[in-house]
Amino acid sequence: MKRWLVASAIICTGTAASAHVVGPAVQQATNWTAIAMFAAFVVATLGITRWAAGKTRTAADFYTAGGGITGFQNGLAIAGDYMSAASFLGISAQIYADGYDGLIYSIGFLVGWPILLFLMAERLRNLGRFTFADVASFRFAQGPVRSFAAISTLAVVLFYLIAQMVGAGQLIKLLFGLPYPYAVGIVGVLMTCYVLFGGMTATTWVQIVKAALLLGAASFIAIAVLWRFDFSPEALFARAVEVKGSSAIMGPGGFIKDPISAISLGMALMFGTAGLPHILMRFFTVPDAKAARTSVLWATGWIGYFYCLTFIIGFGAIVLVATDPGFLEADGALRGGSNMAAIHLAQAVGGNLFLGFISAVAFATILAVVAGLTLSGASAVSHDLYASVFKRGAADTAKELRVSRITVLVLAVIAIALGIAFEKQNVAFMVSLAFALAASGNFPVLLLSLLWSGCTTRGVVAGGLAGVVLAFVLTVLSPAVWVKVLGYPDAIFPYGSPAIFSMPVAFFVIWLVSVTDRSGRAAVDRAGFAAQQVRQETGIGAAGASAH
Repeated sequence: MKRWLVASAIICTGTAASAHVVGPAVQQATNWTAIAMFAAFVVATLGITRWAAGKTRTAADFYTAGGGITGFQNGLAIAGDYMSAASFLGISAQIYADGYDGLIYSIGFLVGWPILLFLMAERLRNLGRFTFADVASFRFAQGPVRSFAAISTLAVVLFYLIAQMVGAGQLIKLLFGLPYPYAVGIVGVLMTCYVLFGGMTATTWVQIVKAALLLGAASFIAIAVLWRFDFSPEALFARAVEVKGSSAIMGPGGFIKDPISAISLGMALMFGTAGLPHILMRFFTVPDAKAARTSVLWATGWIGYFYCLTFIIGFGAIVLVATDPGFLEADGALRGGSNMAAIHLAQAVGGNLFLGFISAVAFATILAVVAGLTLSGASAVSHDLYASVFKRGAADTAKELRVSRITVLVLAVIAIALGIAFEKQNVAFMVSLAFALAASGNFPVLLLSLLWSGCTTRGVVAGGLAGVVLAFVLTVLSPAVWVKVLGYPDAIFPYGSPAIFSMPVAFFVIWLVSVTDRSGRAAVDRAGFAAQQVRQETGIGAAGASAH
């Protein structure tokens, strides 16, 4: 029993790393350059928040910035929301450790975007108002479907949010020389200010600023690395092979050992992208479906470009960081943990000044993602549960907004408390688990509710819950938890990611329960598909229903 309690506590925390974790950092000397640049970023974004607060008066302003964000702006904000610490630090660290195999994260994170573009973006904007639950419950019984959507959203947000908080605390402790509790507290306080006062408008512009900074910084690092090799990637890779002493880093098999694990992880990353609530929420910030499609096009371009850069950064770290004793511990490990590969590379190519800049950018990366996650979780409680389930759509707008802001405070307190309490915990599966939950619950529910006329309320709720619960249980039974955390000799579930099993189960249960559902509610659900299809394909009626 004690082992299960320990596992449950650890699974509620984590790191921002995708493949390698942010290890317990040793507090370093204070980096005053980084602190100065960090302070400049904080001042600028608090100024944005003050400006946004004047524009945030209604629930629509708070949740979706009044629907007034352009397609280009929203695309850049989506990129800022999506390019988390797992992307910047984790992927480059994975490539640093295993070479070619690290591309599974870059590709997996990226290829989910065509699904959003061709299957969901326009339909989401035409059907929804504030959250993806508006879409999933469009023709179904509101209470059960919105309750499932809120549970699933909070589960994904919690895993993702706590992971970012712990990662932020470790990063700031290492780079700024601040005590860990202060570091986590700073993240929590700033996140609360951005979301509480500025809502989606402030969050959007913080994400835009962060995306521009991160893209610029990553471009500089990649160009600086290639410049040393006369802009020849082939020469860079050849040198990396020399450093590693093996050509194995240029082929698969170093990180993921079997095909099922590779496919399962790829499915989680790809389909999980199309089910992340804080990403789906961004499609309601634009004025129409055309702008939603434009958002995805811009976001895909920026994100794809960034992931190309991470490949160069990872191999650049092999060549320039792994060969410099100043970046290594006595045992050859990276100083500060494996996720510091990109940070050390920044110092190698740009000196202490650029190290300070990249430190501030890394913090901005985490902060922007945390703000988006918090807003998504708050909307799930206030809009989906309070306004739509408890008040049955008759909630006063001012009270709904008050509930949302109270939820922001509660989430911030929980995030800070758990971040401080579990400083020493290192859980590599955290981000991929969030994606697996989204792929196993939200994605099947959204896809079938949009495209299948036979889908029913009972099918959606049963299948969605089955996918989420199975993904969670299989993760506990996997080697990452069963062996490495609980200490058992052999894992009951032998694969690292559950998506290849849990996602098909969700689809199957939705289909089976729906086709066998003979209730009166099922007949209403099926009959409502025709009207939904007209709305989602043409947008007729969307302007009035979602007018802000």
